[in-house]
Amino acid sequence: MTLTTAAAESAAEIDAQHIRDAIRDAIVERRLAPGTKLSETDVGSLFNVSRTLVRAALQALSYEGLVSVEKNRGAFVASPSVTEAQQIFATRRLLEPVILREAAPHIGKAEVKDLRKLLAEEERLTNQRGAPARRAEIKASGDFHLAVAAISGNAILARFMDELVARSSLVIALYGQSVISSCGHIEHQQIVDALEKRNVETACALMLRHIDHIEADLDLRPAKKGSDLKDVFRM
Repeated sequence: MTLTTAAAESAAEIDAQHIRDAIRDAIVERRLAPGTKLSETDVGSLFNVSRTLVRAALQALSYEGLVSVEKNRGAFVASPSVTEAQQIFATRRLLEPVILREAAPHIGKAEVKDLRKLLAEEERLTNQRGAPARRAEIKASGDFHLAVAAISGNAILARFMDELVARSSLVIALYGQSVISSCGHIEHQQIVDALEKRNVETACALMLRHIDHIEADLDLRPAKKGSDLKDVFRM
């Protein structure tokens, strides 16, 4: 392989990753609604890249369960079924207490300080009005769960959590009834308080109750109408 070829392939990987990350962020922040069609041509035009790169990005998202690729129809933002929604939260109940127990031995003053910085930003966004602040708040809520997973030092658990947070956002976009679905800020604070006091079992119980509250806010509303790609990415 020549240096030129290697550089070209590396650039292609970066472009595909950029597209994947941009679409993923839009899904997690609920700017892209479940069921939105992701045309390779339209996405390629928006990002000024080839359909080959778009296809690679969409395929990566399909592996994460965020995009559904249907034969002869194309790619769509996934629309989790009720059963899938229940399975996602059942998995979170199993995984997040494990993550807390793995993270607890690594949580010192510096880690608590970092978590409280995240909570302060989450609170700031909670008190703001408007769609942009709301989207940022949704991301900040998910970032809290991901930060705890990162502290655990277990890359596999962190990767699982990353996928679960993203797929939870899709479920909430489809079935959520109110802002409580974005994760209760006060409950996050209580979890950090328990971790700071080294009360791991209390933190685990609080996390389970927190997940219960999120799931309890779900109903079986029909999927919302798909989003317009140009509006989402402001292109």
